[in-house]
Amino acid sequence: MSRIGKKPVALPKGVTAEIKGQTIEVKGPKGTRSFTATDDVDLVLDEGSVAVKPRGTSKRARQQWGMTRSMVENLTVGVSEGFKKELEIQGVGYRATMQGKTLKLALGYSHDVNFETPEGVTITAPKQTEIVVEGIDQQLVGQVAANIREWRKPEPYKGKGIRYKGEFVFRKEGKKK
Repeated sequence: MSRIGKKPVALPKGVTAEIKGQTIEVKGPKGTRSFTATDDVDLVLDEGSVAVKPRGTSKRARQQWGMTRSMVENLTVGVSEGFKKELEIQGVGYRATMQGKTLKLALGYSHDVNFETPEGVTITAPKQTEIVVEGIDQQLVGQVAANIREWRKPEPYKGKGIRYKGEFVFRKEGKKK
C-alpha cells in the first residue's frame, strides 16, 4: 500500500480542480496547470480535495498511484503559492545582474554569460551575489536553477562558484609544501 497515495490532496482556498478523463486541470491565483495521469490510476474529485485510486494491484499501478498523487499536490502548491529556488554566488568578481529578461553573469570567464529567462519562470537578482528563480512549475524552476548553477559549480578548494542557498560544499585541503 502506498502511504503517499492514500492521502487525499486538499485544495487550498481559491484553488479549483476539474477532471476530464485522465487529465486534471488546477486553477489558482498564480495561474493554471494540468497533468495527464496514466491509465493505471483513477482521479476522484471530492469536496475540497482530490483523491487518487489505483486500478488493480499490479506493480505499475502501485508505482503510478504515489507518483500521480505527488504530481497533483505539486500542481496545487504551484498555482497557490508557487515554487522558489535561491542561488548564491561566491568568488571575487563573480556577480549577477538582470537586464530586461536577460541574466548577465560575470563568472571569471573572458566574457559575460547571458542567460535568457525561459517562459513561465521569473528570475531576479536582489543583490549582486544572489539569484532568485520563481514560477508555478516545480520541475521548470529546478531545471532553470540547475542550468544557471552549471555555468560555475562550486569548487572544493576555495568554494568559489554558484551554489544553492544553504548548500554545503565539501572542502578539500590544498597542496602541502
